[in-house]
Amino acid sequence: MPPDHPRETAEAGDLANIPRPREHNRLVGHEAAEAAFVEALRSGRLHHAWLIGGPRGIGKATLAYRVARRLVADPRSLPRPDGLDVPPEHPVARQVAALSHPNLVALRRVQAPGAKTLPTKISVDAARKALDLFAETAGGEGGHRVCIVDSAEDLNANSANALLKMIEEPPPRALFLIVSHAPGRLLPTIRSRCRKLALRPLDEEQVETVIDGFPPPFVQPAADDVARAAALGEGSVSRSVSFLDSATAGVVREVRMLLSNPHDPDWHRVLKLADTVSGRDADELFGAALDTLQRFLSSEIDRRKGEGAAQLLGLVEAADRIVEKTREAAVYNLDRRPLVLSLFGEVAGALRHL
Repeated sequence: MPPDHPRETAEAGDLANIPRPREHNRLVGHEAAEAAFVEALRSGRLHHAWLIGGPRGIGKATLAYRVARRLVADPRSLPRPDGLDVPPEHPVARQVAALSHPNLVALRRVQAPGAKTLPTKISVDAARKALDLFAETAGGEGGHRVCIVDSAEDLNANSANALLKMIEEPPPRALFLIVSHAPGRLLPTIRSRCRKLALRPLDEEQVETVIDGFPPPFVQPAADDVARAAALGEGSVSRSVSFLDSATAGVVREVRMLLSNPHDPDWHRVLKLADTVSGRDADELFGAALDTLQRFLSSEIDRRKGEGAAQLLGLVEAADRIVEKTREAAVYNLDRRPLVLSLFGEVAGALRHL
């Protein structure tokens, strides 16, 4: 249930005019993952830490908040105390949407008062402050205290270790719901202490259903536009929403076309693309181009994983250099035109040697 006031503070993952995951009362898809939580509740064997993994924008955080609503609500007040449904008019639904329930804390990147941008990582101080929840006595009938980490990739080394210490020795009736876009990159010690749920991308019809359900002030686009965006979005609602913008969709299509011949792309078209994503107010276009290129590399690494580590080394090193070059360009405010040419050169060079 979206709050009645406009947003005053930016959070990682925000999409304009679209409810945040904690403001969604329904979950589209992921029936098996939800059933796993329901069965754990019914059996009385609810593991204290869950790692909810999968690509960005498919509903991982929405599932986490759905579980949290159920666990901080008095089960006697629910229509199905053995399920996860909490009516949108229930007081807990509004408390969770506002993050005002005393037994719930969300560890996430939030823009500090007076700051112009979001922090790049979740600091150890923020982690310790959030985890103070578990030093207190749980209230309410159910007595569960819930921490949602959204997402684990945003933790730095110190905040990750603070979380690890807590899940190694969890307090009674504590639950940690850890959202991760790349679970394989987390500390092995965190992964080993969690029950793992792998969520798959939504199908195109499910993505369309989610978008069709967005309330005002989101302006519903034409059905054909939603269908085209869902086809480009690879099962991610957030990616699909970005493709509702025709310019963004055009950039993604152009990058994909250039990568159809990655060993020797059309460099005239690469240069034209570089001009497009380097203009004033072109941050979103550049982000879409970079995301598409990185996804291509990731899919190539995954597709070739049976060829052995030695064969994949060039691709992995190219992916790392792309991240580093992009970071340096952002830090030093460098011209993106040579950067784009260099990134395509990294891909071409890595694939020529395979």
